[in-house]
Amino acid sequence: MIIDLDKIATEERSEASRRIDTVTTEDLVRIINDADKAVAAAVEKILPAVAAVIDKTAVRIRAGGRLIYVGAGTSGRLGVLDAAECPPTYNTPPELVQALLAGGKEAMFRAVEGEEDKPQQGAADIRTLSLTATDTVIGLSASGRTPYVIGALACAKERGAYTVSVTSSPGSKLAAVADRDLCALTGPEVVTGSTRMKAGTAEKMILNMISTGVMIRLGKVYGNLMVDVKATNEKLAERAVRIVISATACDRAEAEAALTACGGKAKTAIVMLLRHLSADAAEEALLKNKGHIRPTIEDTRHEL
Repeated sequence: MIIDLDKIATEERSEASRRIDTVTTEDLVRIINDADKAVAAAVEKILPAVAAVIDKTAVRIRAGGRLIYVGAGTSGRLGVLDAAECPPTYNTPPELVQALLAGGKEAMFRAVEGEEDKPQQGAADIRTLSLTATDTVIGLSASGRTPYVIGALACAKERGAYTVSVTSSPGSKLAAVADRDLCALTGPEVVTGSTRMKAGTAEKMILNMISTGVMIRLGKVYGNLMVDVKATNEKLAERAVRIVISATACDRAEAEAALTACGGKAKTAIVMLLRHLSADAAEEALLKNKGHIRPTIEDTRHEL
């Protein structure tokens, strides 16, 4: 099958880099840097749509749903990266934010290019997840034509999931399948067609916004503090102490004592110190307010 690359925006040729192989190395990196500056502006133009996806996804997760990324190559690896970072950052169960990568785990470390051409495999991989209407499935494809992702998203939509495409080429086949298309028009790549560059950067920015925004809406951030951090190593344990100190203006000894009393949960320790509650009472108050610190503080204030 012949693919008409002329109709794919990410395959256009950049005028600024046509002679990049002839310039000095410093000029080379300036050309790349100048191109990268356009990425944030492209993402800015779709912020209202990104916000809508965050709100719809948060509602579905509160109802028991999951956030699932699907992609191939660079796009798929970015989905895996975003999903993998949610448990240590926000103390989420691994199944809450997941990623499907064409070619499986092997493709994370070594290119398995042929797998992206199999729409039936994308659908098969989605079927293993037993989707419901509360799930959100986000298909990642800079070109918007990756068969594996199209097959997966189409199957997800058939099963009632909320479907989103993240692309950099307008009017794509993937967008036609999705309930919502997040298309950041990043323009031609410095190296023609190398979408791991500008288009990949835009995907990373969008995924950061979606997962971070959803976690904030779920109450996992207080102010700008990651209060649900999972202290699984020395750095994160120290961060939990600093978070409790920042949120409560207590001293280090008080923060460490509260964290010890509640099993290292920064969110619980904060409520304990601000409202002078036991660990169990703080946990109960947080549960009543669906894990959100601000309403928990207000509720416990009235109870005292």
